[in-house]
Amino acid sequence: MNIAKILVTAEEIDARLVEMGAQITADYAGESPILVGVLKGAFMVMADLARNIDLPVEMDFMAVSSYGDSTKSSGVVRILKDLDSEIEDRHVILVEDIIDSGLTLDYLIDNLTVRRPASLELAAVLMKEGLQQVPLEVKYAGFSIPPDFVVGYGLDHFGRLRNLPYVAVLDEHALS
Repeated sequence: MNIAKILVTAEEIDARLVEMGAQITADYAGESPILVGVLKGAFMVMADLARNIDLPVEMDFMAVSSYGDSTKSSGVVRILKDLDSEIEDRHVILVEDIIDSGLTLDYLIDNLTVRRPASLELAAVLMKEGLQQVPLEVKYAGFSIPPDFVVGYGLDHFGRLRNLPYVAVLDEHALS
């Protein structure tokens, strides 16, 4: 499988998502926020996070492309699937698996802001250290990780390894 090392265990992810869910539940008491997941990577995060929110949440998804066949974001974002729901006057939580450059999320935040949500916050389970090219305010944050190429828990290498229950660094030989 070519895993060099596990960075974040399944148990650590589960525990942090319980905490994030409790924080969202408290912050949105009496509301019905809509979680917007960024496909494909965020589907696991979104499912597990939603199960830890004790509110009636709605879920929707967007699919974007900024990587192509590369392991680094190009910064050029294409929307492949847009929201099915209207978000005007809704409390929106944009859910992402990982933040590296921040360019894709910056684009999505701008795109969603013009739709006039009541609020728009960002939740991400992983943030790569030292790669952010744009400042992002992540209200619901999971873990800071080194700027290595990682797989598991929704993150893939050529469409594979998303199903791992943990986040791991891929052996450098698998990247060649």
